[in-house]
Amino acid sequence: MTDTSLPGGTFALAPDLVVTRFGYGAMQLAGPGVMGPPADHAEALRVLREAVSLGITHIDTSDAYGPHVTNALIREALHPYARSLHVITKVGALRDAEGGWPPARSPAQLRASVHSNLTGLGLDVLDMVNLRAGGPMGPVAGSVEEAFTTLVELQGEGLIRHLGVSNMLPDQVAEARSIAPIVSVQNFYNLANRYDDELIDALAADGVAYVPFFPLGGFSPLQSDVLSAVATRLEATPAAVALAWLLRRSPNILLIAGTSSVAHLRENVAGAGLVLSDTDFAELSAIAGA
Repeated sequence: MTDTSLPGGTFALAPDLVVTRFGYGAMQLAGPGVMGPPADHAEALRVLREAVSLGITHIDTSDAYGPHVTNALIREALHPYARSLHVITKVGALRDAEGGWPPARSPAQLRASVHSNLTGLGLDVLDMVNLRAGGPMGPVAGSVEEAFTTLVELQGEGLIRHLGVSNMLPDQVAEARSIAPIVSVQNFYNLANRYDDELIDALAADGVAYVPFFPLGGFSPLQSDVLSAVATRLEATPAAVALAWLLRRSPNILLIAGTSSVAHLRENVAGAGLVLSDTDFAELSAIAGA
């Protein structure tokens, strides 16, 4: 059963893909630099099980995390998966020996990545796959047609139910949507980095989700002062305030805040339920223009 008491309630990515707006990002379960095994294997399993126990039905992962580490942990902790749990993965980049993220968007590479995710997670079909474009520093201009069309073909073969995109410029999102429907966009965004404001509003009007990654990162000292002042006034942590702001920013925003600690996971969930006044929201919303 979906626990609608979680902050933000639920969002229908599709009729058969209704998720809690507060999800969990598994990236931090891997070792330092998202490479290798977790420092505490047992705690990583506890985090995943606690996420489900709290009512979270939306876990974000990728076979590139580790590589292969987070998918293996998810399978060990949660397989066979509850019908209400949706594991959403990402393809389009690999890992090299130096910890880099070289692109892997040829048709052959994408097909191999989809099959690797299926095997690693122990699934016959993936609920949703995001195509990751760009590079480690952000989106890079250029057509995504060939790569996205490959995923559409895999969808037609019954290996993927729904498609999303990640790390893309607005015109690349539009290009992908001209090829086939997408149910979400996953980009870098938080209350201090607001480049996608117009895109978020446009997607909301169309019922398409927006999933910010690094929702708590990227604040300058000045911006942190503003955030901290609001947090002090509300007797909350800056992280709680930042997550609560995202949930209020737009009803199509889904959270995938990650952590490798059960205690921190509980803090994130509780913090995201913080109620912001109109004044709080306005002050926080002005941070990006400071």
